Amino acid sequence: MVTKSEVQAFLNDFEVKSSTFGMLFRDVRQKNTQALFDLELTRQKRIEIVQSIIWSDYSEGPNDDVLHGIASLWVFGKTHKKTEIYIKISMGPKDDPAICISFHPAERPMTYPLKPTI
Repeated sequence: MVTKSEVQAFLNDFEVKSSTFGMLFRDVRQKNTQALFDLELTRQKRIEIVQSIIWSDYSEGPNDDVLHGIASLWVFGKTHKKTEIYIKISMGPKDDPAICISFHPAERPMTYPLKPTI
C-alpha cells in the first residue's frame, strides 16, 4: 500500500515537471471528448483540476505503463459539477511534458484509500 508521503512526493514531482515542460492531454477517445464537452471542461479548466489534486484524491498506483512502458501511472479522482472525474497521470518521458492519459467521468465508483474518514 502506498503512503500519503509517497503520493505527496509524486504530486510534488509532477507539479515541477508540468510547470517546467507543460502537460499533454491524450484526447483520442470520442467518449472522452464528448464528456469534456458535456461538462464544459476547457483545456485550462482541466489543467486547474489536475493541479488541484491533493494526496487524499489518490485512488490507485503507481501502476506499470504496459502500453508504452515510459513511466508509472497514478489514478486520482476529483468532483466537477457533481460528477466524479477519473484522472490518470504520468510523469511521461524525461525532458518532455507530463501526461494526463485519462480525464473523464468515472465509469464505476472510485475508492480513495488514503482519504480520512469522518
